[in-house]
Amino acid sequence: MPNPSSSLSSTIQVLSELDILPATGGATEELLATDPDELDDILQNSENQEIAEFAECGPEPTRDNIYRATQPSFRPQDHLYRFFIDGSIRTYYLGTAVEEQRTFPVILSQIGAACVARKEDGHLKIQAHQQKLLLLIPAANYGLSDEMWRKLNRATAGTNLVLCDTTEQPLGREAAARSLQNALRDRAGAIARARMHDLERDLIGSTDAERNENSRLVLDGGIKSEKFMSQPYIIAVAKSFRKDVIFTFGSKKKTSESRKDITKLLMGLPHNHRTVAFSAEGGKVAFWYVRMRAQDEVDYPLKGVVKVEVALNNGNKITAAEADRISSALCGERNVTPYGKDNRWHCHLYPIYQAENAIKSRFFSNEVLLGSIRWNVKPKLSFV
Repeated sequence: MPNPSSSLSSTIQVLSELDILPATGGATEELLATDPDELDDILQNSENQEIAEFAECGPEPTRDNIYRATQPSFRPQDHLYRFFIDGSIRTYYLGTAVEEQRTFPVILSQIGAACVARKEDGHLKIQAHQQKLLLLIPAANYGLSDEMWRKLNRATAGTNLVLCDTTEQPLGREAAARSLQNALRDRAGAIARARMHDLERDLIGSTDAERNENSRLVLDGGIKSEKFMSQPYIIAVAKSFRKDVIFTFGSKKKTSESRKDITKLLMGLPHNHRTVAFSAEGGKVAFWYVRMRAQDEVDYPLKGVVKVEVALNNGNKITAAEADRISSALCGERNVTPYGKDNRWHCHLYPIYQAENAIKSRFFSNEVLLGSIRWNVKPKLSFV
């Protein structure tokens, strides 16, 4: 990607026509309090807090039989996973802009995605990658006037900087529930993540001719949207996930015997086992959990566990044999591990770890990117 200073300088010059309150101490990176995978799970499955349906057949699960053994099948036995896709994002708060009576945040994001292919001998290579630089600002009633928006469009045209309106969808309850500034910052982060997922989806196309029943793609995180559900031979694997899900195991009766929260469910999940598959998204997605590491290897019951999601065809349930094969191959991926280099080592798949590194190595460093931000702001002095 070209040096960011060329595209940012003209953009910053236009924005400097407004009153700008730069971020204290200069532009700062926005750090998520919630793990990105868990945040995606919360956002994508907001209506799936209580799970009452199984999505598995042959045999049909019961609430007394919710764990299945999945002994590891390693690459020489079953080289099921050949492609791995991950996305990454860095978001920066540049400052607050003021135009007339409107104040709004100015956000910059680097987004990227990479696809790693694994050869028969186990060697990894970068098959494809994409990255973009986003400038996220509200328009119209919440932000820039039409005239300023046109100026920014002209300044960013033909550059590597993509201008995004953070009010392209109505704010509605977001603005009512929180301060407008916080709502706009949250919306900017959500849009940046959505654009990152678009890059991931685009990279899936680079594997279309090579995916089949015995050559599948692992997508880091969740299924995310209908756009991903339509792609065959893909499984989504999340390193972290929402912790407030309640399972009723096929029972509509809300009794203590039929209900378990996710912590109790996973505390009882043995090493190299999976839970049965549950239904989500109105029967369009099956998901389950796999314990890749024994509990005595980690310091918390939910560590060493991944969440698996698979799109279902026409509402058909997944067979137990298919879910077993997927899970056994995942258990076989537990080594090599990035222990000591990533605090998520206990549930990381090494090719996904390498895809993540490939993206981040192509990002501009914070020093280069934020060093390109030079606000042309003159102090406004008033005398009494």
